[in-house]
Amino acid sequence: MFENQPKGLFALALANTGERFGYYTMIAVFALFLRSNFGFDPKWAGEIYGDFLMLVYFLPIVGGYLADKFGYGKMVTIGIIIMFLGYLLLSVPLGGQTVAIVAMLMALLLISLGTGLFKGNLQVMVGNLYDDPRYANQRDAGFSLFYMAINIGALFAPTAAVKVTEYAQTHLGYTAPGEAYHFAFMVACASLVLSIAIYYLTRSTFRHTEETGKKAKAAAAAAEPELSKEETKQRIVALLLVFAVVIFFWMAFHQNGLSLTYFADEFTAKTASGVHTMPFDVINLVMLILIVYAGFSLFESKTGKGKGISALIILAALAVLGYKYTRATGTIDISAPIFQQFNPFYVVALTPVSMAIFTYLANKGKEPSAPRKIAYGMLVAGAAFFIMLFASQGLNTPNEQAALAESGQLGALVSPYWLISTYLVLTFGELLLSPMGISFVSKVAPPKYKGLMMGGWFGATAIGNKLVSVGGYLWGDLPLWIVWTVFIAVCLAAAIFMFAMMKRLEKVAK
Repeated sequence: MFENQPKGLFALALANTGERFGYYTMIAVFALFLRSNFGFDPKWAGEIYGDFLMLVYFLPIVGGYLADKFGYGKMVTIGIIIMFLGYLLLSVPLGGQTVAIVAMLMALLLISLGTGLFKGNLQVMVGNLYDDPRYANQRDAGFSLFYMAINIGALFAPTAAVKVTEYAQTHLGYTAPGEAYHFAFMVACASLVLSIAIYYLTRSTFRHTEETGKKAKAAAAAAEPELSKEETKQRIVALLLVFAVVIFFWMAFHQNGLSLTYFADEFTAKTASGVHTMPFDVINLVMLILIVYAGFSLFESKTGKGKGISALIILAALAVLGYKYTRATGTIDISAPIFQQFNPFYVVALTPVSMAIFTYLANKGKEPSAPRKIAYGMLVAGAAFFIMLFASQGLNTPNEQAALAESGQLGALVSPYWLISTYLVLTFGELLLSPMGISFVSKVAPPKYKGLMMGGWFGATAIGNKLVSVGGYLWGDLPLWIVWTVFIAVCLAAAIFMFAMMKRLEKVAK
Protein backbone atom coordinates (compact mmCIF):
# COMPACT_ATOMS: atom_id res chain seq x y z
CA MET A 1 0.00 0.00 0.00
CA PHE A 2 2.80 2.39 0.86
CA GLU A 3 5.26 0.92 -1.61
CA ASN A 4 6.41 2.67 -4.79
CA GLN A 5 5.15 6.06 -3.63
CA PRO A 6 7.25 9.24 -3.96
CA LYS A 7 8.72 10.55 -0.70
CA GLY A 8 7.16 13.92 -1.38
CA LEU A 9 3.70 12.40 -0.96
CA PHE A 10 4.19 11.73 2.75
CA ALA A 11 5.77 15.15 3.34
CA LEU A 12 2.91 17.01 1.66
CA ALA A 13 0.35 14.78 3.36
CA LEU A 14 1.76 15.56 6.82
CA ALA A 15 1.80 19.30 6.10
CA ASN A 16 -1.85 19.05 5.06
CA THR A 17 -2.72 16.97 8.12
CA GLY A 18 -1.69 19.81 10.43
CA GLU A 19 -3.72 22.38 8.51
CA ARG A 20 -6.79 20.11 8.34
CA PHE A 21 -6.60 19.40 12.09
CA GLY A 22 -6.97 23.12 12.75
CA TYR A 23 -9.74 23.55 10.20
CA TYR A 24 -11.84 20.68 11.50
CA THR A 25 -11.31 21.70 15.12
CA MET A 26 -12.98 24.96 14.18
CA ILE A 27 -15.70 23.33 12.05
CA ALA A 28 -16.63 20.90 14.84
CA VAL A 29 -18.03 23.71 16.98
CA PHE A 30 -18.62 26.55 14.51
CA ALA A 31 -22.37 26.14 13.86
CA LEU A 32 -23.03 25.74 17.60
CA PHE A 33 -20.76 28.74 18.30
CA LEU A 34 -22.85 30.90 15.97
CA ARG A 35 -26.03 29.97 17.79
CA SER A 36 -24.73 30.21 21.37
CA ASN A 37 -22.41 33.22 21.05
CA PHE A 38 -24.51 35.44 18.78
CA GLY A 39 -27.99 34.03 19.34
CA PHE A 40 -28.52 33.23 15.65
CA ASP A 41 -31.41 30.91 14.80
CA PRO A 42 -30.73 27.70 12.81
CA LYS A 43 -31.45 29.43 9.49
CA TRP A 44 -28.99 32.31 10.03
CA ALA A 45 -26.36 30.03 11.49
CA GLY A 46 -26.80 27.74 8.50
CA GLU A 47 -26.52 30.66 6.07
CA ILE A 48 -23.24 31.86 7.57
CA TYR A 49 -21.91 28.32 7.82
CA GLY A 50 -22.79 27.61 4.19
CA ASP A 51 -21.35 30.90 2.95
CA PHE A 52 -18.10 30.24 4.77
CA LEU A 53 -17.77 26.76 3.33
CA MET A 54 -18.58 28.16 -0.10
CA LEU A 55 -15.73 30.66 0.12
CA VAL A 56 -13.32 28.05 1.49
CA TYR A 57 -13.85 25.97 -1.62
CA PHE A 58 -14.46 28.75 -4.16
CA LEU A 59 -11.28 30.72 -3.56
CA PRO A 60 -8.99 27.86 -4.71
CA ILE A 61 -10.02 29.00 -8.20
CA VAL A 62 -8.25 32.29 -7.46
CA GLY A 63 -5.41 30.41 -5.79
CA GLY A 64 -5.03 28.14 -8.81
CA TYR A 65 -4.96 31.07 -11.23
CA LEU A 66 -2.28 32.84 -9.18
CA ALA A 67 -0.24 29.66 -8.79
CA ASP A 68 -0.24 29.07 -12.56
CA LYS A 69 1.46 32.46 -12.84
CA PHE A 70 3.65 32.72 -9.74
CA GLY A 71 4.23 29.17 -8.52
CA TYR A 72 2.49 26.72 -6.24
CA GLY A 73 4.97 26.90 -3.37
CA LYS A 74 4.63 30.66 -2.94
CA MET A 75 0.84 30.46 -2.78
CA VAL A 76 0.95 27.65 -0.21
CA THR A 77 3.22 29.67 2.09
CA ILE A 78 1.20 32.88 1.75
CA GLY A 79 -1.99 30.90 2.33
CA ILE A 80 -0.75 29.48 5.63
CA ILE A 81 0.13 32.96 6.91
CA ILE A 82 -3.26 34.43 5.96
CA MET A 83 -5.11 31.49 7.54
CA PHE A 84 -3.15 31.94 10.75
CA LEU A 85 -4.24 35.58 10.98
CA GLY A 86 -7.86 34.56 10.46
CA TYR A 87 -7.85 31.93 13.20
CA LEU A 88 -6.04 34.34 15.50
CA LEU A 89 -8.77 36.95 15.03
CA LEU A 90 -11.47 34.33 15.60
CA SER A 91 -9.73 33.31 18.85
CA VAL A 92 -10.27 36.72 20.47
CA PRO A 93 -13.41 36.73 22.70
CA LEU A 94 -15.17 39.99 21.79
CA GLY A 95 -18.66 39.11 23.01
CA GLY A 96 -21.74 38.80 20.83
CA GLN A 97 -22.46 42.33 19.66
CA THR A 98 -21.82 44.17 16.39
CA VAL A 99 -18.04 44.51 16.80
CA ALA A 100 -17.72 40.78 17.48
CA ILE A 101 -19.87 39.91 14.45
CA VAL A 102 -17.76 42.12 12.17
CA ALA A 103 -14.54 40.61 13.55
CA MET A 104 -15.94 37.10 13.06
CA LEU A 105 -16.84 37.84 9.43
CA MET A 106 -13.39 39.31 8.76
CA ALA A 107 -11.79 36.21 10.28
CA LEU A 108 -13.87 33.99 8.02
CA LEU A 109 -12.75 35.95 4.96
CA LEU A 110 -9.09 35.55 5.94
CA ILE A 111 -9.45 31.84 6.63
CA SER A 112 -11.27 31.36 3.32
CA LEU A 113 -8.66 33.27 1.32
CA GLY A 114 -5.77 31.49 3.01
CA THR A 115 -7.36 28.11 2.41
CA GLY A 116 -7.95 29.07 -1.22
CA LEU A 117 -4.24 29.73 -1.70
CA PHE A 118 -3.14 26.64 0.24
CA LYS A 119 -5.48 23.72 -0.31
CA GLY A 120 -5.87 23.36 -4.07
CA ASN A 121 -2.25 24.19 -4.85
CA LEU A 122 -0.93 21.64 -2.38
CA GLN A 123 -3.04 19.01 -4.14
CA VAL A 124 -1.74 20.09 -7.54
CA MET A 125 1.77 19.56 -6.15
CA VAL A 126 0.74 16.05 -5.09
CA GLY A 127 -0.52 15.39 -8.62
CA ASN A 128 2.75 16.70 -10.06
CA LEU A 129 4.64 14.01 -8.15
CA TYR A 130 2.97 11.43 -10.38
CA ASP A 131 4.01 13.08 -13.63
CA ASP A 132 7.21 11.10 -13.07
CA PRO A 133 6.79 7.88 -15.14
CA ARG A 134 8.11 5.82 -12.20
CA TYR A 135 5.01 6.67 -10.18
CA ALA A 136 2.37 7.26 -12.88
CA ASN A 137 0.49 4.02 -12.14
CA GLN A 138 0.25 4.88 -8.44
CA ARG A 139 -1.73 8.12 -8.87
CA ASP A 140 -5.11 6.87 -7.55
CA ALA A 141 -3.46 5.02 -4.65
CA GLY A 142 -1.38 8.11 -3.86
CA PHE A 143 -4.43 10.35 -3.66
CA SER A 144 -6.21 7.80 -1.47
CA LEU A 145 -3.25 7.87 0.95
CA PHE A 146 -3.16 11.67 0.81
CA TYR A 147 -6.88 11.79 1.55
CA MET A 148 -6.39 9.40 4.44
CA ALA A 149 -3.77 11.72 5.93
CA ILE A 150 -6.19 14.64 5.75
CA ASN A 151 -8.61 12.64 7.85
CA ILE A 152 -6.03 11.73 10.48
CA GLY A 153 -6.04 15.43 11.34
CA ALA A 154 -9.83 15.54 11.20
CA LEU A 155 -10.12 12.44 13.44
CA PHE A 156 -8.60 14.15 16.47
CA ALA A 157 -10.18 17.55 15.82
CA PRO A 158 -13.63 16.99 17.41
CA THR A 159 -12.06 15.57 20.58
CA ALA A 160 -9.65 18.50 20.73
CA ALA A 161 -12.53 20.96 20.27
CA VAL A 162 -14.68 19.33 22.93
CA LYS A 163 -11.88 18.87 25.48
CA VAL A 164 -10.44 22.36 25.19
CA THR A 165 -13.95 23.85 25.40
CA GLU A 166 -14.74 21.81 28.51
CA TYR A 167 -11.41 22.83 30.06
CA ALA A 168 -12.14 26.51 29.46
CA GLN A 169 -15.55 26.11 31.10
CA THR A 170 -14.48 24.08 34.14
CA HIS A 171 -11.03 25.49 34.89
CA LEU A 172 -10.82 28.97 33.35
CA GLY A 173 -14.23 30.34 34.32
CA TYR A 174 -15.68 30.64 30.80
CA THR A 175 -19.07 29.20 31.74
CA ALA A 176 -20.86 30.32 28.57
CA PRO A 177 -20.22 27.88 25.65
CA GLY A 178 -20.00 30.78 23.21
CA GLU A 179 -16.97 32.17 25.06
CA ALA A 180 -15.33 28.79 25.64
CA TYR A 181 -15.45 27.94 21.93
CA HIS A 182 -12.77 30.58 21.28
CA PHE A 183 -10.22 28.22 22.80
CA ALA A 184 -10.96 25.68 20.07
CA PHE A 185 -10.04 28.36 17.54
CA MET A 186 -6.73 28.88 19.37
CA VAL A 187 -5.94 25.20 18.74
CA ALA A 188 -6.35 25.91 15.03
CA CYS A 189 -3.70 28.65 15.26
CA ALA A 190 -1.20 26.27 16.83
CA SER A 191 -1.85 23.59 14.21
CA LEU A 192 -0.91 25.96 11.39
CA VAL A 193 2.47 26.63 13.00
CA LEU A 194 3.07 22.87 12.98
CA SER A 195 1.91 22.61 9.37
CA ILE A 196 4.28 25.23 7.98
CA ALA A 197 7.16 23.76 10.02
CA ILE A 198 6.58 20.34 8.45
CA TYR A 199 6.34 21.91 5.00
CA TYR A 200 9.73 23.61 5.17
CA LEU A 201 11.54 20.83 7.01
CA THR A 202 10.57 18.30 4.31
CA ARG A 203 10.65 20.63 1.31
CA SER A 204 13.59 18.92 -0.36
CA THR A 205 11.37 15.93 -1.22
CA PHE A 206 8.90 17.93 -3.30
CA ARG A 207 10.63 21.19 -4.26
CA HIS A 208 10.45 20.22 -7.94
CA THR A 209 6.64 20.37 -7.81
CA GLU A 210 6.62 24.05 -6.78
CA GLU A 211 7.59 25.33 -10.23
CA THR A 212 6.13 28.57 -11.51
CA GLY A 213 3.49 28.51 -14.19
CA LYS A 214 5.91 29.09 -17.08
CA LYS A 215 8.30 26.36 -15.91
CA ALA A 216 5.45 23.92 -15.30
CA LYS A 217 4.05 24.51 -18.77
CA ALA A 218 7.46 24.02 -20.35
CA ALA A 219 8.00 20.79 -18.39
CA ALA A 220 4.54 19.53 -19.35
CA ALA A 221 5.16 20.32 -23.00
CA ALA A 222 8.42 18.35 -22.91
CA ALA A 223 6.83 15.41 -21.08
CA GLU A 224 3.82 14.87 -23.35
CA PRO A 225 2.56 16.00 -26.76
CA GLU A 226 0.58 19.21 -26.79
CA LEU A 227 -3.17 18.62 -26.85
CA SER A 228 -5.20 19.80 -29.81
CA LYS A 229 -7.92 22.40 -29.25
CA GLU A 230 -10.54 19.68 -29.67
CA GLU A 231 -8.88 17.38 -27.10
CA THR A 232 -8.51 20.27 -24.68
CA LYS A 233 -12.20 21.12 -25.12
CA GLN A 234 -13.26 17.50 -24.56
CA ARG A 235 -11.28 17.27 -21.34
CA ILE A 236 -12.61 20.54 -19.97
CA VAL A 237 -16.22 19.60 -20.83
CA ALA A 238 -15.76 16.23 -19.10
CA LEU A 239 -14.41 17.95 -16.01
CA LEU A 240 -17.30 20.42 -15.98
CA LEU A 241 -19.77 17.52 -16.06
CA VAL A 242 -18.07 15.94 -13.05
CA PHE A 243 -18.04 19.30 -11.28
CA ALA A 244 -21.81 19.57 -11.81
CA VAL A 245 -22.36 16.26 -10.03
CA VAL A 246 -20.05 16.81 -7.07
CA ILE A 247 -21.94 20.01 -6.23
CA PHE A 248 -24.78 17.87 -4.94
CA PHE A 249 -22.56 15.41 -3.13
CA TRP A 250 -21.02 18.15 -1.00
CA MET A 251 -24.43 19.73 -0.44
CA ALA A 252 -25.47 16.45 1.20
CA PHE A 253 -22.16 15.39 2.74
CA HIS A 254 -21.43 18.61 4.62
CA GLN A 255 -24.70 18.35 6.48
CA ASN A 256 -22.37 16.67 9.00
CA GLY A 257 -21.57 20.14 10.35
CA LEU A 258 -25.12 21.50 10.11
CA SER A 259 -28.38 19.49 10.11
CA LEU A 260 -26.68 16.29 11.31
CA THR A 261 -25.03 18.27 14.11
CA TYR A 262 -28.41 19.85 14.92
CA PHE A 263 -29.86 16.32 15.07
CA ALA A 264 -27.04 15.24 17.38
CA ASP A 265 -27.67 18.24 19.61
CA GLU A 266 -31.47 18.10 19.76
CA PHE A 267 -32.62 14.55 19.04
CA THR A 268 -29.82 12.21 20.15
CA ALA A 269 -29.28 10.73 23.61
CA LYS A 270 -27.19 13.02 25.81
CA THR A 271 -25.39 10.28 27.73
CA ALA A 272 -23.87 6.85 27.23
CA SER A 273 -22.99 4.26 29.83
CA GLY A 274 -20.94 1.10 30.11
CA VAL A 275 -19.61 -0.39 26.90
CA HIS A 276 -21.57 2.20 24.90
CA THR A 277 -19.08 4.84 26.01
CA MET A 278 -16.27 3.19 24.05
CA PRO A 279 -17.04 4.64 20.57
CA PHE A 280 -16.76 8.16 21.98
CA ASP A 281 -13.16 7.71 23.18
CA VAL A 282 -10.81 8.59 20.34
CA ILE A 283 -8.12 6.33 21.82
CA ASN A 284 -10.34 3.31 21.16
CA LEU A 285 -10.81 4.43 17.56
CA VAL A 286 -7.05 4.79 17.13
CA MET A 287 -6.56 1.24 18.45
CA LEU A 288 -9.01 -0.08 15.85
CA ILE A 289 -7.13 1.78 13.13
CA LEU A 290 -3.84 0.24 14.31
CA ILE A 291 -5.41 -3.22 14.17
CA VAL A 292 -6.58 -2.66 10.59
CA TYR A 293 -3.21 -1.40 9.36
CA ALA A 294 -1.18 -3.94 11.27
CA GLY A 295 -3.47 -6.65 9.91
CA PHE A 296 -2.73 -5.61 6.35
CA SER A 297 0.97 -5.40 7.17
CA LEU A 298 0.87 -8.89 8.68
CA PHE A 299 -0.31 -10.37 5.40
CA GLU A 300 1.80 -8.15 3.12
CA SER A 301 5.14 -8.31 4.98
CA LYS A 302 7.78 -10.33 3.18
CA THR A 303 9.93 -10.96 6.26
CA GLY A 304 9.38 -12.73 9.55
CA LYS A 305 10.48 -9.62 11.42
CA GLY A 306 7.84 -7.52 9.71
CA LYS A 307 5.13 -10.05 10.45
CA GLY A 308 6.27 -10.26 14.07
CA ILE A 309 6.12 -6.49 14.57
CA SER A 310 2.66 -6.38 13.00
CA ALA A 311 1.43 -9.16 15.28
CA LEU A 312 2.80 -7.37 18.35
CA ILE A 313 1.01 -4.14 17.35
CA ILE A 314 -2.27 -6.04 16.98
CA LEU A 315 -1.85 -7.68 20.38
CA ALA A 316 -0.94 -4.37 22.03
CA ALA A 317 -3.97 -2.64 20.50
CA LEU A 318 -6.26 -5.47 21.59
CA ALA A 319 -4.80 -5.25 25.10
CA VAL A 320 -5.57 -1.52 25.25
CA LEU A 321 -9.13 -2.15 24.05
CA GLY A 322 -9.51 -4.92 26.62
CA TYR A 323 -8.33 -2.62 29.39
CA LYS A 324 -10.67 0.13 28.21
CA TYR A 325 -13.53 -2.37 28.19
CA THR A 326 -12.95 -3.27 31.84
CA ARG A 327 -12.94 0.43 32.74
CA ALA A 328 -16.14 1.26 30.81
CA THR A 329 -18.43 1.16 33.83
CA GLY A 330 -19.64 4.74 34.30
CA THR A 331 -21.74 7.22 32.38
CA ILE A 332 -20.45 10.00 30.15
CA ASP A 333 -22.04 13.04 28.58
CA ILE A 334 -22.22 13.03 24.78
CA SER A 335 -21.45 16.40 23.20
CA ALA A 336 -22.87 16.99 19.71
CA PRO A 337 -19.53 17.92 18.05
CA ILE A 338 -17.98 14.57 19.03
CA PHE A 339 -20.01 12.79 16.35
CA GLN A 340 -17.87 14.47 13.71
CA GLN A 341 -14.95 12.22 14.67
CA PHE A 342 -16.63 9.18 13.11
CA ASN A 343 -16.35 10.26 9.48
CA PRO A 344 -12.55 10.77 9.57
CA PHE A 345 -12.19 7.60 11.65
CA TYR A 346 -13.99 5.62 8.99
CA VAL A 347 -11.94 7.27 6.22
CA VAL A 348 -8.64 6.34 7.86
CA ALA A 349 -9.75 2.84 8.83
CA LEU A 350 -11.40 1.98 5.52
CA THR A 351 -8.86 3.47 3.10
CA PRO A 352 -6.64 0.34 3.06
CA VAL A 353 -9.76 -1.80 2.68
CA SER A 354 -10.99 0.20 -0.32
CA MET A 355 -7.49 0.22 -1.84
CA ALA A 356 -7.24 -3.55 -1.43
CA ILE A 357 -10.64 -4.05 -3.09
CA PHE A 358 -9.77 -1.84 -6.05
CA THR A 359 -6.33 -3.42 -6.40
CA TYR A 360 -7.97 -6.84 -6.53
CA LEU A 361 -10.45 -5.64 -9.15
CA ALA A 362 -7.68 -3.98 -11.15
CA ASN A 363 -5.71 -7.22 -11.21
CA LYS A 364 -8.83 -8.92 -12.56
CA GLY A 365 -9.33 -6.15 -15.12
CA LYS A 366 -12.65 -5.18 -13.49
CA GLU A 367 -11.83 -1.98 -11.58
CA PRO A 368 -14.49 0.69 -12.21
CA SER A 369 -13.33 3.91 -13.87
CA ALA A 370 -13.02 7.06 -11.74
CA PRO A 371 -16.27 8.53 -13.19
CA ARG A 372 -18.12 5.30 -12.41
CA LYS A 373 -16.80 5.33 -8.83
CA ILE A 374 -18.11 8.88 -8.48
CA ALA A 375 -21.57 7.81 -9.64
CA TYR A 376 -21.58 4.91 -7.17
CA GLY A 377 -20.52 7.36 -4.46
CA MET A 378 -23.67 9.43 -5.07
CA LEU A 379 -25.87 6.34 -4.70
CA VAL A 380 -24.17 5.40 -1.43
CA ALA A 381 -24.55 8.95 -0.07
CA GLY A 382 -28.27 8.74 -0.76
CA ALA A 383 -28.42 5.47 1.16
CA ALA A 384 -26.86 7.20 4.20
CA PHE A 385 -29.79 9.59 4.44
CA PHE A 386 -32.21 6.65 4.25
CA ILE A 387 -30.79 5.67 7.64
CA MET A 388 -31.62 9.12 8.98
CA LEU A 389 -35.11 8.84 7.51
CA PHE A 390 -35.71 5.63 9.51
CA ALA A 391 -34.11 7.13 12.64
CA SER A 392 -36.50 10.09 12.54
CA GLN A 393 -39.77 8.15 12.41
CA GLY A 394 -42.11 9.36 15.15
CA LEU A 395 -39.90 12.27 16.28
CA ASN A 396 -41.07 15.84 16.76
CA THR A 397 -40.28 18.60 14.33
CA PRO A 398 -37.27 20.69 15.42
CA ASN A 399 -39.53 23.57 16.49
CA GLU A 400 -41.72 21.22 18.54
CA GLN A 401 -38.63 19.76 20.17
CA ALA A 402 -37.31 23.25 20.96
CA ALA A 403 -40.65 24.26 22.51
CA LEU A 404 -40.56 21.25 24.81
CA ALA A 405 -37.00 22.08 25.85
CA GLU A 406 -37.98 25.66 26.69
CA SER A 407 -40.79 24.39 28.92
CA GLY A 408 -38.39 22.11 30.77
CA GLN A 409 -39.62 18.90 29.14
CA LEU A 410 -37.55 16.35 27.27
CA GLY A 411 -38.68 15.28 23.83
CA ALA A 412 -38.01 11.83 22.43
CA LEU A 413 -34.32 11.06 21.85
CA VAL A 414 -32.79 8.31 19.71
CA SER A 415 -29.73 6.10 20.01
CA PRO A 416 -26.40 7.64 18.95
CA TYR A 417 -25.82 4.56 16.80
CA TRP A 418 -28.17 5.96 14.16
CA LEU A 419 -25.76 8.81 13.52
CA ILE A 420 -22.71 6.57 13.85
CA SER A 421 -24.19 4.26 11.19
CA THR A 422 -25.08 7.19 8.94
CA TYR A 423 -21.49 8.43 9.04
CA LEU A 424 -20.25 4.94 8.14
CA VAL A 425 -22.36 4.76 4.97
CA LEU A 426 -21.69 8.40 4.08
CA THR A 427 -17.96 7.69 4.36
CA PHE A 428 -18.21 4.83 1.86
CA GLY A 429 -19.68 7.35 -0.56
CA GLU A 430 -16.93 9.85 0.19
CA LEU A 431 -14.17 7.31 -0.45
CA LEU A 432 -15.71 6.48 -3.81
CA LEU A 433 -16.10 10.11 -4.84
CA SER A 434 -13.66 12.55 -3.28
CA PRO A 435 -10.14 11.07 -3.70
CA MET A 436 -11.15 9.58 -7.06
CA GLY A 437 -12.50 12.94 -8.20
CA ILE A 438 -9.31 14.76 -7.27
CA SER A 439 -7.24 12.09 -9.02
CA PHE A 440 -9.47 12.37 -12.11
CA VAL A 441 -8.94 16.14 -12.25
CA SER A 442 -5.17 15.85 -11.89
CA LYS A 443 -5.09 13.22 -14.66
CA VAL A 444 -7.52 14.73 -17.19
CA ALA A 445 -6.86 18.47 -16.79
CA PRO A 446 -4.94 19.94 -19.75
CA PRO A 447 -1.36 20.57 -18.53
CA LYS A 448 -1.47 24.34 -18.92
CA TYR A 449 -4.75 24.54 -16.97
CA LYS A 450 -3.94 22.21 -14.08
CA GLY A 451 -4.12 24.87 -11.38
CA LEU A 452 -7.29 26.37 -12.79
CA MET A 453 -9.02 23.01 -13.20
CA MET A 454 -8.14 21.94 -9.66
CA GLY A 455 -9.59 25.29 -8.66
CA GLY A 456 -12.68 24.32 -10.64
CA TRP A 457 -13.05 21.18 -8.53
CA PHE A 458 -13.05 23.35 -5.44
CA GLY A 459 -15.37 25.84 -7.12
CA ALA A 460 -17.93 23.07 -7.61
CA THR A 461 -17.40 22.05 -4.00
CA ALA A 462 -17.98 25.69 -3.05
CA ILE A 463 -21.37 25.79 -4.73
CA GLY A 464 -22.28 22.55 -2.98
CA ASN A 465 -21.20 24.01 0.33
CA LYS A 466 -23.29 27.10 -0.26
CA LEU A 467 -26.25 24.78 -0.75
CA VAL A 468 -25.47 23.17 2.62
CA SER A 469 -27.44 26.06 4.10
CA VAL A 470 -30.59 24.40 2.70
CA GLY A 471 -30.37 22.12 5.74
CA GLY A 472 -30.72 25.15 8.00
CA TYR A 473 -33.77 26.44 6.15
CA LEU A 474 -35.44 23.03 6.32
CA TRP A 475 -34.77 22.82 10.06
CA GLY A 476 -37.91 24.12 11.75
CA ASP A 477 -41.55 23.22 11.14
CA LEU A 478 -40.98 20.42 8.62
CA PRO A 479 -41.07 16.78 9.75
CA LEU A 480 -37.56 15.37 9.86
CA TRP A 481 -38.34 12.68 7.29
CA ILE A 482 -38.93 15.42 4.72
CA VAL A 483 -35.56 17.02 5.55
CA TRP A 484 -33.70 13.77 4.84
CA THR A 485 -35.81 12.97 1.76
CA VAL A 486 -34.59 16.18 0.13
CA PHE A 487 -30.98 14.97 0.36
CA ILE A 488 -31.89 11.47 -0.81
CA ALA A 489 -33.55 12.91 -3.91
CA VAL A 490 -30.58 15.18 -4.65
CA CYS A 491 -28.08 12.30 -4.47
CA LEU A 492 -30.18 9.99 -6.64
CA ALA A 493 -30.74 12.66 -9.30
CA ALA A 494 -27.01 13.40 -9.47
CA ALA A 495 -26.18 9.68 -9.80
CA ILE A 496 -28.64 9.25 -12.66
CA PHE A 497 -27.12 12.23 -14.47
CA MET A 498 -23.62 10.81 -13.96
CA PHE A 499 -24.56 7.43 -15.43
CA ALA A 500 -26.18 9.17 -18.40
CA MET A 501 -22.88 10.95 -19.17
CA MET A 502 -20.69 7.91 -18.47
CA LYS A 503 -19.52 7.13 -22.03
CA ARG A 504 -18.28 10.67 -22.59
CA LEU A 505 -16.49 10.74 -19.23
CA GLU A 506 -14.82 7.35 -19.60
CA LYS A 507 -13.56 8.30 -23.07
CA VAL A 508 -11.29 11.03 -21.71
CA ALA A 509 -10.39 9.01 -18.57
CA LYS A 510 -8.55 6.36 -20.60
